[in-house]
Amino acid sequence: MNDGLTSAADWRTRLGHYWRLIRADRPIGIYLLLWPALWALWLAADGIPPWWILLVFVLGTALMRSAGCAINDFADRSFDGRVERTAQRPLATGLVSAREAIMVFAVLSLLAFALVLTLNAKTIAHSFVAVGLAAFYPFTKRYTNMPQLVLGAAFGWAVPMAFAAVQNAIPPLAWVLFAATVLWALIYDTMYAMVDRDDDLRIGIKSTAILFGRNDRPVIGVLQLIMLGLLWWVGEMAGRGPVFQLALLVGGGLFLYQQWLIRARERDGCFRAFLNNHYFGLVVFLGLLVDYQWSSV
Repeated sequence: MNDGLTSAADWRTRLGHYWRLIRADRPIGIYLLLWPALWALWLAADGIPPWWILLVFVLGTALMRSAGCAINDFADRSFDGRVERTAQRPLATGLVSAREAIMVFAVLSLLAFALVLTLNAKTIAHSFVAVGLAAFYPFTKRYTNMPQLVLGAAFGWAVPMAFAAVQNAIPPLAWVLFAATVLWALIYDTMYAMVDRDDDLRIGIKSTAILFGRNDRPVIGVLQLIMLGLLWWVGEMAGRGPVFQLALLVGGGLFLYQQWLIRARERDGCFRAFLNNHYFGLVVFLGLLVDYQWSSV
């Protein structure tokens, strides 16, 4: 009887390690992946999307972000212990093995794929690109100074998939929104990389924060302006009205606030700026949601 209790306790402990491996206790990554998917679904459906497609994308987003965390920690297992922010991750401390991380990635990816199988063939075909990008991204930090672009493509791939699921086609509007999403990831993940810049320089990890150097803030500012311009273009192509434009204005204010947070390039300020992008994504989505409701009255 005691052995059974011990075994149950061991499994609870193990599941707790897996929970931390997939960052379920830190859902910011889910939000940053989910907002562009929701933007795309509402634009593709010209309002509220079909409920099953919406559910598939919400659940699939959570599963793929979690899978991405597992494969990311597998790729970075020899580096995370030497970085202040990541030193206590389960793989870095030995609480989870490399084999277990691969298994978690595989199981979560298969669950997400099972959901996609309920959609049309075009969406299923594009899902293979999504998995490939998720698996490929973590290894780019060794070979390119712009791994954030690959992350942007991975996070943004939900956009063409959403249009494929709703319209069975990927119009030019989808690719403009995809470009905006890639730039957004480049913005917020550069802020994220600014937190680790000193550690990354010491251990040889590449990032846009290192590439941009002392020009990081002005480059981020230019990217923020271009992204707002692309979102405005998306709104024009989709026939969106003043509510959406007001949301972009509020989003611009959030970008200014982020610039203020990173002004001294301190770890805490840069991390807070990164987290603030959740609210940017929320504001843009609320702008679309209310604009569509407003125009249908």
